[in-house]
Order: sequence, then structure tokens, then C-alpha cells
Amino acid sequence: MKKVKQKSKNNQAGGAKGPDYLQIIERRHFIRHPLSLPLTYKIINSGLGRSREDVRAQTSNVSMGGLLFPGKHSVQPNSMVAIKMPFEDKMFNIKAKVVRCVNNPETKLYDIAVSFFRFHEAFKAKMIEQIYLISEYRDLLILQSGKEVSLAEASRKWIKRYSERFKRLYW
Repeated sequence: MKKVKQKSKNNQAGGAKGPDYLQIIERRHFIRHPLSLPLTYKIINSGLGRSREDVRAQTSNVSMGGLLFPGKHSVQPNSMVAIKMPFEDKMFNIKAKVVRCVNNPETKLYDIAVSFFRFHEAFKAKMIEQIYLISEYRDLLILQSGKEVSLAEASRKWIKRYSERFKRLYW
């Protein structure tokens, strides 16, 4: 929790009593990164039953604590969801807990916020994010050089260039 100094009527000339403080409670523990990654999800444990099939979506943002993505249907908070995130020929499977589901009037969809309940799930999501960023970096290198660059070569350059920053931000 952080305290923010707020001007009040008490701080006007003639009878200042000292600063008043407005308490702001920050519930976020992790930096959110706006990133659109494809995923499918299925409700695996809910008071309303199970989803019968995977539902396609795109992440709105990703953090070490969880994901935010839009859905057509409301999902009960505390429901468990199985999330699949593909990348090329690999499929990453993550289990998470729905912490919030709010109707978004702008999109007419539900913003579904999930949190990872195990560190290795969070680490998987962070690695998926890095893989997608490396893939975009690879596309940039191809565009700049005019020649093909393998994902492995782009990964080596990415790690050399950004690994210290990644380490400082996330560990």
C-alpha cells in the first residue's frame, strides 16, 4: 500500500493541521504487458459445469501473475481453466484460476482475468511471451537484412541483447 499526499481544506492559510493522506491500495503484484497471443481455454472446474470444447481467444495482457483475455460468455470467479497456448509446432498447457470476469461495454465481451497458482505455470507464460517477442524480433531482422534468419539465430541475438534486462525485470 502506498500513501499519496492529498490537499485538503485543512491545509489552507490560517489553520494548517498538516497533510492528510489518501490511502490507495494497489492489488497488482506484477507488471502487465499488453500482448496479443492466441490461446484456447476450457473451464475444467466451476459451479456452472464444464465447457465441452475449447474456446478461442487472444490475450489482452500477460504478467508473471496471470493473463487477461476476452470471452463471449461469463465465467464464474474461482473456476479453474485449462489454457492452451500454441507456438509453431508446440502447445503449452497452463492451468489457472479465474479471479475476475467483468462485462466490457466497449467490446461487448467479458474480460476474464486468471491467475496462475503455481510458479511453473507463470514461468511457462513468461517463456511463451519471450518466444513470441523473439519471433517478432526475427521478423524485424529479416526485414532489416533482407535475408532469412532462423529462430535459433534470432534467439541467440535476442538473449545477448535483452537477457540482462529480462533478468532485472523478472527475477
